This record gives sequence, C-alpha cells and structure tokens, in this order.
Amino acid sequence: QVQLVESGGGLVQVGGSLRLSCAASGRTFSSDVMGWFRQASGKEREFVSAIRWNGGGTYYADSVKGRFTISRDNAKNTVYLQMNSLKPEDTAVYYCAGRIGQAITLFPRDYNYWGQGTQVTVSS
Repeated sequence: QVQLVESGGGLVQVGGSLRLSCAASGRTFSSDVMGWFRQASGKEREFVSAIRWNGGGTYYADSVKGRFTISRDNAKNTVYLQMNSLKPEDTAVYYCAGRIGQAITLFPRDYNYWGQGTQVTVSS
C-alpha cells in the first residue's frame, strides 16, 4: 500500500522559509512523478511543483518560480519542497502526490496517490 507522509508545515512570517518533506513508501517509485499541490481555504487545489524520481526534471507554477525548489533523495524515498520568500498568498494546506508514469502534469486528477497534507500559514 502506497503511503505518503508530509511534514514540515507551520506558521512563518512573511519573507520566511519552510522546508516540506514527503516520505514515500509502498512501491517502487523510480518511474513515477512526485508533485506538490496546495489548497487554500475556499479555493481549488492547485499545482505547485513536480519532479521525476528518475532523472530529475522539475516544473514549477509561475506563482512560486524562483522562490520554491523541489528536490528528491532517492535513498530516503523522500521529496522536499524548499519554500523561500514566503508570502501571505502561499498560505494553504500543502499536499504531496504521486503519479505513475514519467509525464509531469498540472492536474490533481492525474495523480494516483496522495498524502494527508500539511498546513502552511504565512503571517503578515
């Protein structure tokens, strides 16, 4: 059974940084894409970033490009999202998700398994 466990969320002031982690287990992930999505209160879930387990390849939403960095540690089966220069509009529940296959897509419906989410709150 695939399991994704996020951690690292919390309360931070504007301009601060957080690093989210997503520990994955339950399958061989080498052919998968791992993504981060977020959902603010009253809004739809939106794409943040994604990376391929095998060979890297990253993609970012325009709203986070230059501020967020996605990375992976294959030995630990863990994906990270380093978030810098945080803004109030980054406040949301952040979800880790996995997609079977190599194509990076932006749509939540294309991802096969999800974590439970971690809250990020950016205070002004």
